[in-house]
Amino acid sequence: MFRWLFRLILIALLFGGIGLVGYAYLGDLSPDQSDVTTPVILNAD
Repeated sequence: MFRWLFRLILIALLFGGIGLVGYAYLGDLSPDQSDVTTPVILNAD
C-alpha cells in the first residue's frame, strides 16, 4: 500500500514538474507595456 502511494505521488510530481517547465517555456509571460504620464506639482514658493 505504501509503495503504491509513494509511486503515485512521485508520478504526480513528475508530471507537475514537466507541466510547469512546459508552461514557462511555451506560455506568454511577457508583461503588457504602456506609456504612463503623471503630472508633477512642485511647491516652489
